[in-house]
Amino acid sequence: MHLDVLDLRQFYYRTRLGRVAQAAIRDGMLSLWPKAQGETVAGFGFAVPLLRPYLADAERVVGLMPGPQGVMPWPAGMPNISVLCDERSWPLETGSVDKLVVLHGLETSETPASLLAECWRVLATGGRGLFVVPNRAGLWTRRDGTPFGYGRPYSLGQLEAQLSDHGFVNERHASALFTPPSEKRFWLRSTAACEKLGQYLPARFAGGVFLVEVSKHVQEPTYADRATRLRRPLQVLEGIPASGVKPI
Repeated sequence: MHLDVLDLRQFYYRTRLGRVAQAAIRDGMLSLWPKAQGETVAGFGFAVPLLRPYLADAERVVGLMPGPQGVMPWPAGMPNISVLCDERSWPLETGSVDKLVVLHGLETSETPASLLAECWRVLATGGRGLFVVPNRAGLWTRRDGTPFGYGRPYSLGQLEAQLSDHGFVNERHASALFTPPSEKRFWLRSTAACEKLGQYLPARFAGGVFLVEVSKHVQEPTYADRATRLRRPLQVLEGIPASGVKPI
């Protein structure tokens, strides 16, 4: 169900509506993650349009693109940092990523459980993930001419439940793409106003996409304090009459 990388590139970089969508989602991401200085940032699916703000300060930025989608060199005019990979096995070390962005990856995946397991594996303890998925109640999922009209759209509750089931801790959520998916000049010029006003509307219904931030926490096993456990030692002969016990 993955879209072709050429279609995604055409939409985000060659159409006015795609540039509007790119800017709106990127601004939503930056409101949650304004910087990534000295961190390792990875994007999966077709997340590269969102990663450019981190190129200057992050220690490392990697764009991971699934095999069925295809890969394109990115960023333009700079050394390539994008790579083609199996969505179930990424060429990254366990616990090596501080920030992970998933765009057009989860809703189009044929093996979402395996994908989420890989996301969890590569995140560092305390690392953060951001999943950007189409809102099933939004207008953008009804427009086949955009990438948000493909795959499985989610409600906020469905998305948070799925992420929680795979070991993530849901931290925050936001919405973006309040602008109607229209090529009409009026709406394209009204993007900034629509996005600003949209922040006051119910997140579950208004936006075209959800942005759900999660964290990875690995808790150490908890053991009862030894003194507490030995406060009342086990009585192996408890309940046997004293007269019936002979010393060994």
